[in-house]
Amino acid sequence: MGLADRLRKGLEKSREALNQIFYMGGEVDEQFWEDLEDTLVMGDIGPEVAMKVVDDLRELSARQALRTADQMREALAKRLAEAFPAADRDPFDDTPSCVIFVGINGAGKTTTVGKLAGAAREGGTSVLIGGADTFRAAAIEQLKVWGDRSGVEVVTRERGADPASVCYDVIESAEKQGSELVLLDTAGRLHTSPELMRELAKVVSVTRKRAQMPVTVVLVVDATTGQNGLNQAKEFNEALDLDGLIVTKLDGTSKGGIAVSIASRLELPIYRIGVGESMEDLQRFDALDFCRALVGESL
Repeated sequence: MGLADRLRKGLEKSREALNQIFYMGGEVDEQFWEDLEDTLVMGDIGPEVAMKVVDDLRELSARQALRTADQMREALAKRLAEAFPAADRDPFDDTPSCVIFVGINGAGKTTTVGKLAGAAREGGTSVLIGGADTFRAAAIEQLKVWGDRSGVEVVTRERGADPASVCYDVIESAEKQGSELVLLDTAGRLHTSPELMRELAKVVSVTRKRAQMPVTVVLVVDATTGQNGLNQAKEFNEALDLDGLIVTKLDGTSKGGIAVSIASRLELPIYRIGVGESMEDLQRFDALDFCRALVGESL
């Protein structure tokens, strides 16, 4: 299965709702616009973005005499794609680079780190993984499994060690070894806990001060959390000044529009999206390809 097919399959649940209004022969009338706005909102794109998108498409429809719903597919995909901020750089390609992964428990941080490490190693990049989640023994074990599988070294400490100290040691090891890409997995944090967020801010601060390479802070968001994912992102961004996002588990929800909502509201680029379980299902994010898959347009 090619990447385009994996993307389309992964967004199948989110696409089903939109497909109900893009049936062949449907007319672009007032009911169509109302249905489109409601569908976008229910898909967790958010009311503000949904209203702006529909207003812009109304104008486009009038200017270009677009009369059928099916004619609006590509226009909708292109307009939604405009809502995504573009990344200045890809921290996984533009090396040397250090990436700190943050997010709540269960978002998929550890698995994401493992997949990215494996892909980078296959591409010829020298990678070092840092296991800064010292509270959950399973996280370290999981990282070591990924490390063994992909031939990537995992640096960590005993359970309960200070996460910031672990990150310091990892950066030191990376410099000695000449590692091009450093991936730091942190413990899941409740965005509602100020104490835990302050500790995470310390991890980011220590890493930025110690590292001589660019440091990127990436929030891993579970798409199935819907609008709660937006609330999480706001809190993490306020505490850590995030650089970008990775959105996981898009194949498990009908609300893939949350990716649009978070990225546009916080003006943060999306670096990767997860549309399945395999390594190939963690894909580079392309806004137009994503939006075309979301609305059912050909990639």
